Amino acid sequence: MSKREPNAGLARLIGEAGWTHAQLARQTNAVGTETGTPLRYDESAVTHWLNGTVPREPARRCILEALRRKLNRHVTHAEAGFPPAKREDSATTGDTVEGLIELGRQDMDPSRRGVLGAGLFSVALTIPGWPDVLGRLEAFKSGRATRIGMHEVQMVIDMTTKVSELDDQFGGRHARPMAAAFLVNTVADYLHADAPDDVRKAMMAAASDLSYLTGYMAVDEGLHGLAQRYYVKALELAGASEDHLTYCTTLRGMSVQAVDLGHGAKAMNLADAAAAASPAAGPRMRAFLAGQQAHAAALLGNRTGALRHIREAEAAMDRAESRSKPFGSYDPSSLNYHISQVRYELGDLAGSVEAMEQSDQLRFGVYRRARVRHRATLAERQLQLGHLEAACETWTSALDEWPLVQSGRADDRMRTMVGLIRPHTKNAHARALYEQARAVLPASMH
Repeated sequence: MSKREPNAGLARLIGEAGWTHAQLARQTNAVGTETGTPLRYDESAVTHWLNGTVPREPARRCILEALRRKLNRHVTHAEAGFPPAKREDSATTGDTVEGLIELGRQDMDPSRRGVLGAGLFSVALTIPGWPDVLGRLEAFKSGRATRIGMHEVQMVIDMTTKVSELDDQFGGRHARPMAAAFLVNTVADYLHADAPDDVRKAMMAAASDLSYLTGYMAVDEGLHGLAQRYYVKALELAGASEDHLTYCTTLRGMSVQAVDLGHGAKAMNLADAAAAASPAAGPRMRAFLAGQQAHAAALLGNRTGALRHIREAEAAMDRAESRSKPFGSYDPSSLNYHISQVRYELGDLAGSVEAMEQSDQLRFGVYRRARVRHRATLAERQLQLGHLEAACETWTSALDEWPLVQSGRADDRMRTMVGLIRPHTKNAHARALYEQARAVLPASMH
């Protein structure tokens, strides 16, 4: 028989609450009475819990609720040293939100970054389908006086917009922990607060969008396993709130992640699922989805499918109400990026460079992170064409802005640049770029 391990998590929470063992027992019993689960614990039971005995699942829920009321924040099973709650269905409210809180707490903790980074992209990840998550999350019974309205929903939406703007300009390395902290410290409480059904749905939709953005920023940092976990939570919350837009956007984001990692079949499946889940998409959303389908098809070598989807994307963008207004950062610049990627995968290097140049000219100035990455990619392809001096000029423009961007993907492009330009340093333009890179980039990148 294995020896029980002391429950250090529960001990920390009791200390944070400033309770004696008897006080925790009394408060747990009180919650049990409220919820129709009569309990008769005393301080000796708490001592047993601290020594490693795991209370029954109904009691665990009451213990967590008692602690949450005292600490005025959500307390998860994992934080209290308890095993996860049994899942009553494939997407229960508690599982989704607790999982999101645990993700956020780990993401906020610098000491956990190495563990988070160890999680690899999973091709076999099960994606919850729209019928599986639609409306499955029932209203919380919070037991608290806190009540939220549309003002709180709008605050979450506005904060998500601000974090997204920071990500676009400066990259996700600093913005993602901010988003994680906001999820844990504010949004989690809103998800547990009392609210009318329309407000509850709107809050879950706003939380879904924030979870998607946080996953997207994890991709930017190369934390692909972590990103997938955020994305799945976004899908579950989108289904709960019947938010087709964020559900499809998240699937499309997962396809972008897969295609960038070279998993063509998975990328195609996800892109097709996103398109199928949005039968009533408007023209801009259709362009948004078809462009990704085209890229995935091209990666698989499906020339016919790739060209068909890119024509769909072009036609949809032409029908969009305003070509100058981005949809989830999808605008004519993004469309030309997809055209470039399709041409590149199908072997048209010169056409790829032409489309990437057009994309760069059309890109809105606020998208600095994308500009650095995509200019570096353009330079790599210019070099493949043998246009060394043009490549150096493009790389220099990317390098000039790189110090303002905190992005793992931008860092990768700079490392690639150094390796590609080093053999050409007899050329004056290449030598100047190489010396600038050595002066600007940290030693680990050259």
